[in-house]
Amino acid sequence: MGIKLFVTDMDGTLLDSNRRISDVNREKIRQAVKDGMLFTVATGRMYKSALPYAESLELDVPIITYNGAMIKTVGGKKIAVTHIPEDLVRQVVAFADEMGQYVHIYTEEELYYREHCPESDWYERAAGVKGIPVGDKLPEYNQNVPKMLIMAKSAELIPDLLAKFQQRFGDRLQGQNSDPTYIEVMAAGVSKASSMLKLAELFGVEQKDILAIGDSGNDVDMIKAAGVGVAVANARPSAMEAARYHVGANVDNGVAEAIDRFFYGR
Repeated sequence: MGIKLFVTDMDGTLLDSNRRISDVNREKIRQAVKDGMLFTVATGRMYKSALPYAESLELDVPIITYNGAMIKTVGGKKIAVTHIPEDLVRQVVAFADEMGQYVHIYTEEELYYREHCPESDWYERAAGVKGIPVGDKLPEYNQNVPKMLIMAKSAELIPDLLAKFQQRFGDRLQGQNSDPTYIEVMAAGVSKASSMLKLAELFGVEQKDILAIGDSGNDVDMIKAAGVGVAVANARPSAMEAARYHVGANVDNGVAEAIDRFFYGR
């Protein structure tokens, strides 16, 4: 057998274009776990948004959520969580307002935004969760916040928004582009990569024995940090360049292919 810990992104990687885990991927994961492979997901989604997918695999494993800010088992045991400082939550809301962009706040359990709008409706459909509109009180929901999300009106705005975000917050916060219009905001030092390495240490897995697979900008550090870094064929250029290896697209069961190649050595 090859790698010992397999870490996969969800949207655009493990999930197909209908945001489902294919039967091929599901059965391959279950078989590999029976054969001794540790498996987890690393996603920008909330824990309760990612949980149904993990449960469908019938596994009780730690999953990395909120883009690395929380590690929690499918059974509900919290392993680690990092919150954004309360004053910075308020400042990020003010920054998004100043830039004229949509922003919402995640606590460990809930999603908050000002009011229903096309952006919130889109996100709720994509994530399978319902948010809570709180109007102008949004900045007050600043406690126990693992992650925030700024959603730009178009992908073309992201480079300028990210540059201005870095100018404003420097090393006080971590900002990463995931979906073409998303800026994921976490506490400094938080990423999928940092949580992946923390989880590997917990299970006694060496870095060289970790495989990380993804498709987007917020997967780049994770792909680079793993001993075996893999990108699916539909990955964005930054992820493709970061990966040493490439497999089929998410719709072509790239995750199953990676398990065959790097766990079973087929």
